Amino acid sequence: MRVRVLVRGRVQGVGFRWGVTARARSLGLGGTVRNLPEGTVEAFLEGPRERVESVVEWCRQGPSGARVEGVEVADEPPVGEVEFAQRPAG
Repeated sequence: MRVRVLVRGRVQGVGFRWGVTARARSLGLGGTVRNLPEGTVEAFLEGPRERVESVVEWCRQGPSGARVEGVEVADEPPVGEVEFAQRPAG
């Protein structure tokens, strides 16, 4: 399973990308996370459904300093990613 997650709200500068990265890596997921210019966080998560859904659920709350106002989740075709990395803002 692979999804694209877009998180809106106060999600930059609060450790959101670090939190997604730590959770995804601990669960053995592939994918990426980055800040987007409009102030959102975008993540691609790939792996077993229950593990991907676990990270998506965490994104709905985020770290303690975040204020999540919305989360969009869209299915994506798997690309075979097995490593998880933070990408530069874009």
